[in-house]
Amino acid sequence: MSLEKTYPKEVKQILSKYPPEHKRSAVMPLLYLAQREEGYVNKAAMQDIARMLDITETEVASIIGFYTLYHDEKAGKYRMQVCTDLPCALRGADDFLKNLCGNLGIQVGETTPDGVVTLEAVMCLAACDKAPMFQTQGPDGIKYHENMTVDKTMELIDALKKSDAGVK
Repeated sequence: MSLEKTYPKEVKQILSKYPPEHKRSAVMPLLYLAQREEGYVNKAAMQDIARMLDITETEVASIIGFYTLYHDEKAGKYRMQVCTDLPCALRGADDFLKNLCGNLGIQVGETTPDGVVTLEAVMCLAACDKAPMFQTQGPDGIKYHENMTVDKTMELIDALKKSDAGVK
């Protein structure tokens, strides 16, 4: 189903913010809209956005690939994105991520068997002095977690799993 049929008011509102000759600037808000329900942008939505904005599907996909807030694959209910760039690595991010993987029994890029958490490594979340740190993306929005330990992170994950179990 197309974005225009699923979200007609929202698409019209987004496109109205840009002059026709600059409508390609609406790509990011449209991507955000496209991944609202499932947490990722599927191929049909990419094609739809490309068509609406007169750009190529490759251009749409390149934006998804560049920004950590857009995704082209289904994942767990929460995406846990650990910053692993050099300043964070110097503050222990690599060991933190390795130990977190061990505690969760998954590797980077995988999802816990219960489907609650997908663990990802990303670059620069703008909190270098507070590493190890990560952001969670989920139904309750985006939240930063700074100066973390594996124990504190496992407590957070347990709380997410409990809240998820209570929702079902």
